[in-house]
Amino acid sequence: MQIILTHEHTDFDALASLFGAHLLNEKFIPVLPRQLNRNLRTFLTLYGHEFPFIEQRDLSGAKIDEVLLVDTQSLVTIKGMGKKTRVRVLDHHPLRDDLPDDWNLRIEIIGATATLLTEDLVASDKHLSVIQATLLLLGIYEDTGSLSYAGTMPRDIRAAAWLLEQGADLNIANKFLNTPLSPEQRKIYDELCANAVTHEINGHQIVIACGDARDSGEEISSLAHKLRDLLDPDALFIFVKTSSGHLI
Repeated sequence: MQIILTHEHTDFDALASLFGAHLLNEKFIPVLPRQLNRNLRTFLTLYGHEFPFIEQRDLSGAKIDEVLLVDTQSLVTIKGMGKKTRVRVLDHHPLRDDLPDDWNLRIEIIGATATLLTEDLVASDKHLSVIQATLLLLGIYEDTGSLSYAGTMPRDIRAAAWLLEQGADLNIANKFLNTPLSPEQRKIYDELCANAVTHEINGHQIVIACGDARDSGEEISSLAHKLRDLLDPDALFIFVKTSSGHLI
């Protein structure tokens, strides 16, 4: 069995990458993580029937021969994996220096992993439905601040343009990119804003913020996006204490 995995607290870039990787090789099964961001849960409630995602509990338990890891370089072991399971990585984050030597890596520093997969879909002459194109666009938009973050590349813009040509719906995208914070998230966000400290290092503005989310089960990544939009630093680090440990 061959599967596609991504990180917990899944954002739209990770979800879009699961789907895009499956489109390029339909033998690979896209497996949803256990913890999804709130806006993703709503998206899948409305449109999940159009995608081939399955949950970990629905895997057959058969031997897993290969894992394609997208939008992350952290592998969570699940039933069926073993020492002989091959691992491939497709990611847009900086390369970690502690990865096993036998992993097959494709790391490109770009705005979103969904951009890399969209480029591959273009090269493969794939055609998408409106909601499929919208999911991939959401992946690019969420990780690039709708193409406004400093890390956005011309490749991200070209990929987004192709998805719009495929019929991606900006009205749907905007609804899921601008979801309001829950009361629990608002409390944590206000604490992060109040505790944020800016350091200037070699001419770069680095913001560090701390918060406490031990009484909350809500995801944190959307708070990081909103804080980055508010403060516009060169780099942002948030340290949040959760019930399961510290999340950076």
